[in-house]
Amino acid sequence: MDERPQKATIYAVAKRAGVSISTVSLAINHPQRVNEATRRSVIAAATELGYRGGAAASGAQRIAVAAPFSSYASYYRRLSGIMERAAMDSVEIVVHDLPSAAGSDSPVLDALPMRAGIDGIVVMGVPLSPAALESKALPGPPVVLVDVPDGAQRRLGLPSVLIDDERGGELIARHLAELGHERVVFLHEPQRSEEYVSAGMLRARGFGHLLSVSEAVADVAATDLVEAVGAALERAFRADPEATAVVANHDELAAAAHRAFRVAGAHLPEGRSLVGYDDGPLASALDLTTVRQPFEESGYAALDLLLGRLSGEHARVSSVQLAPDLVVRGTTFRV
Repeated sequence: MDERPQKATIYAVAKRAGVSISTVSLAINHPQRVNEATRRSVIAAATELGYRGGAAASGAQRIAVAAPFSSYASYYRRLSGIMERAAMDSVEIVVHDLPSAAGSDSPVLDALPMRAGIDGIVVMGVPLSPAALESKALPGPPVVLVDVPDGAQRRLGLPSVLIDDERGGELIARHLAELGHERVVFLHEPQRSEEYVSAGMLRARGFGHLLSVSEAVADVAATDLVEAVGAALERAFRADPEATAVVANHDELAAAAHRAFRVAGAHLPEGRSLVGYDDGPLASALDLTTVRQPFEESGYAALDLLLGRLSGEHARVSSVQLAPDLVVRGTTFRV
């Protein structure tokens, strides 16, 4: 008779491994906090019993969604897609705010937001650390990554949803090149660590295929963002006076640049084209040329992929890549 229960419990794992349930939880959620022998014992017991971590015993499935919501409003749009998909099934969403990777010296997530009753996790915009990646070798709630273009995590087989940022950069480059632009300034926030590949790096790589690119790094933590962006652009144009366009890493930075060009005393060259990235009400209000990211679709796809993993329907699907679109408005002109 097969001794493996259909729904193994943490108590069964603890009994099989000869440890407490708190030790099992530590071994799964925080492997760096237990010794190697204990960790291996828990892995063996959990694998043998088929334990999957905090699955709810009944009722709605509970999905944790972690992202830098307070740093980037775009993640709320992704969350709206997740909520739309959640409404189709009995799914409860638990939200966790994370610090921005760009603003962190150590831009990785060391511990996944696991707690009792969590059936799956969606992590958006922040790469996982080696410790967190190691923990995913253990049985536990499945994880889907969104907007985390990091090869190390994909090598471990974590499913992901990405928007093709390099393609977005290429769309910008082709549009500007057709208007006669050859040199552009890339406006972005500081990236304190080189430990990961950011979406902005991929965008710059995309438009760097056709255009000469210089950088304007703006202190997004400054009290006056417009002033900080204006100073960054002034430095960039002083270094590269032949640049004829500004490409911002996202629409909020583009809006600050839009205002900086019009502020008295900004000392910025007039008549420069301006391109944003994301597309939403702000871009529409400013008549801003930008790249539309399918944020809501990416959130929807992430939860659909995760629920498919939980049910076994999408076990072979490892990644979903969505395409951005260029939206041409009134801030780009022929030189």
